[in-house]
Amino acid sequence: MNRCDSEVMAADLLARAQAGDAAAFDSLVAPYRRELHVHCYRILGSFQDAEDAVQETLLSAWQGLASFEGRAALRTWLYRVATNRSLDALRAGARRPAVMTTVAGVEPPEPTRICEVGWLQPYPDVLLDDLPDDTPGPDAVVATREAISLAFITALQLLPPRQRAVLILRDVLGYRASEVAYILDTTEESVTSALKRARATLRGNLEHRDKLEAAPAAGSPTERRTVERFVEAFVAHDVPGIVALLSEAAWVKMPPMPFEYQGRAAAARFFTAVSPPSGRTLHVVHSRANGQPAFAAYVADPTAGVWRAVGIVVLTLTGDLISEVIRFDAAVLSSFGLPRILPGAASGT
Repeated sequence: MNRCDSEVMAADLLARAQAGDAAAFDSLVAPYRRELHVHCYRILGSFQDAEDAVQETLLSAWQGLASFEGRAALRTWLYRVATNRSLDALRAGARRPAVMTTVAGVEPPEPTRICEVGWLQPYPDVLLDDLPDDTPGPDAVVATREAISLAFITALQLLPPRQRAVLILRDVLGYRASEVAYILDTTEESVTSALKRARATLRGNLEHRDKLEAAPAAGSPTERRTVERFVEAFVAHDVPGIVALLSEAAWVKMPPMPFEYQGRAAAARFFTAVSPPSGRTLHVVHSRANGQPAFAAYVADPTAGVWRAVGIVVLTLTGDLISEVIRFDAAVLSSFGLPRILPGAASGT
């Protein structure tokens, strides 16, 4: 189908949708659903909150489609709706998990610092594969891989909501200042000012990453080897083996528990405290999240003959070492299509 035919089809779908055809509306917005979900995730930092925001976006778009006059492209108009629904969620105090200061059977050691982003959740790579292969706009300055990394998503959460939205729209999606002003219903001067402040804050929060060796390519021999060594040590409860794979200034985090640990000594204390009793067998299922290697961890329940999920671990690599280990609780597994329980623990499979 050539571009002219596509435009005619889109115009037909729009006319039918504005006349109240729900099926036409679904077809009209289908190409944008996944990228809108990622956009909401960047603003909110939570996969589940992004799900809710997208549903609100589609409902608002359906209800307001009759007033869409085509002054902006449909995609831009949908980003306008999605951005404002996400900002509404932040203003309303979107669902956030209760702060956890304890874990059953675990006495956590003194942390290096207290986390400010306890609601952070990972984003499955398998869903990123569904994104349309569109080139970001002309003003994009953040590389696609960096724009979904956990470090970048975390740093975004430390920005005021409106600055966060401006930076994502300008530097990640590449919208022009005039387009962002339309999306946020503000002036270009306000957009430019907010972007300047957001960039300065983000640069300060991420400046330590400039000193780190680059991560190996996804699926490369270096990445596979490092992850395999970490998993082997993790499954064996080999704390010295885990620590040996960490960079000197590595961070270990466990949201929604707010405690964070930096450095090999602090990591050793943390992994010693949370290591399960001797004889507890672990099983892992490899995955990827936020463009980074990850694995779901399951502990054996031989009495029931099953493996019970304890969470998913996402690794940040720098060279052949690991600079960050984030363990998320089992509540996020459903977004990865992974079950809470796997059969076969009794037989050790």
